[in-house]
Amino acid sequence: MSAKAPYSAADAGRHARGRGADRTAGDGRQRQRRVAEELRHVLAEILQKGECRDPVLRDADITVSEVRISPDLRNATAYVMPLGGANAAEIMAALTRSAGFLRGLTTRALTLRHAPKLTFALDETFDQADRIAALLARPEIERDRRARSDEAEAGDDDG
Repeated sequence: MSAKAPYSAADAGRHARGRGADRTAGDGRQRQRRVAEELRHVLAEILQKGECRDPVLRDADITVSEVRISPDLRNATAYVMPLGGANAAEIMAALTRSAGFLRGLTTRALTLRHAPKLTFALDETFDQADRIAALLARPEIERDRRARSDEAEAGDDDG
């Protein structure tokens, strides 16, 4: 009979923490991102096919630009934008009304222990991008940008 070697301090710590203790914190965030992206695809497909009961959503073209999900995967916020920004308030109200129904549809498509509670938010990144583009198109900004690029080209010619 041979005696087993005693656990080292590292082994004791690993066994005390339980299964999966060697995982890094980044693994959880990676799963969070993967589930959020999968949920985004499922929601986009549901909305595109017009599977919602609400007539406002059935005929609307809605972009699901991002889904953010909590670390425990129980709460998700879907950032959406109606095509052209038309009827945004009406569509947001319809999405809020249909959140439970959409949760049920997404549950069938995703293999998760718990279906995330869905909330919807209007994606304002498109508006921010438009504001930035408008700022960059202003004559005084364009003049400064042109002057800097001319200076950079002159610096390249000297070298």
